[in-house]
Amino acid sequence: MAKTEKSFEENIARLEEIVGALEKGDAKLADSLKLFEEGTKLVDACGRMLDTAEQKVVRLSKGADGAPREADFIGEAEDNGR
Repeated sequence: MAKTEKSFEENIARLEEIVGALEKGDAKLADSLKLFEEGTKLVDACGRMLDTAEQKVVRLSKGADGAPREADFIGEAEDNGR
């Protein structure tokens, strides 16, 4: 069975649950460690999702020297003209 990837929002919601449970401090040590490990994986997954989203948003173009440079977003260019 294929494992479906959860959305960023679902991961953040689960991460908030984990933080809440750990802050309460009433879980056994083994359970706390499992929650911490799950939380660490969720943080990594969310970081990768944000990196992917940023790569989709940032448009790179070549400058005069051939080096890549970030171009303004279309919305930013329109807002700056006001």
